[in-house]
Amino acid sequence: MDEFDVMRVGLLILLGLASWVGLHSALTVWLGVKAQPRPADVAIVLGNRVERSGVPSIHLRVRLDRALELYQNGTVRYIIVSGGLGREGFQEADVMREYLAQRGVPTEKIFIDRAGYDTYESGRSAKMIMDAQGFHSAVIVSHYFHLPRALLAFYRFGISEVSAAAVDRRPAWRDTYSVLREFAAFYFYLFRNYATT
Repeated sequence: MDEFDVMRVGLLILLGLASWVGLHSALTVWLGVKAQPRPADVAIVLGNRVERSGVPSIHLRVRLDRALELYQNGTVRYIIVSGGLGREGFQEADVMREYLAQRGVPTEKIFIDRAGYDTYESGRSAKMIMDAQGFHSAVIVSHYFHLPRALLAFYRFGISEVSAAAVDRRPAWRDTYSVLREFAAFYFYLFRNYATT
């Protein structure tokens, strides 16, 4: 094989990889944007950053507002807020509960998961909370690009009756990094161990 053949093979590999990433990313966007929540026992809000002032960031706030909408319109009866201790020193889940409680959700309808440091741990904790409460169905609430990986993790943890609700159905160029990051994260999650203990 001469130098030209090596370059041609390398180019074909790069084109194949680029096509794979592009197709997967397009599918991620399509699935996330088209996600439709089904009536369920509980909404599971995946955490995001809390501001230094102790209030939810805009990204977290829109997730909470979407869960609030699902609760108010009767799609779900309970809400699980999932998030760990952030760099700013706040427990995301506590801030999330307070935000929802201030907007009329009774605290007894909100379950806290302080172990939700990432999507994987949120899935594991949600399964345990759901089993303890006798819940069988859930709606995951997050940004559209995050939903396919979240659905994979929650399904693999044994939450089979799960749908999703995107907070924004209008993909924007600013989301490009997040969409591409989800490509690698999805395949990492695909091959993870999903033991619940």
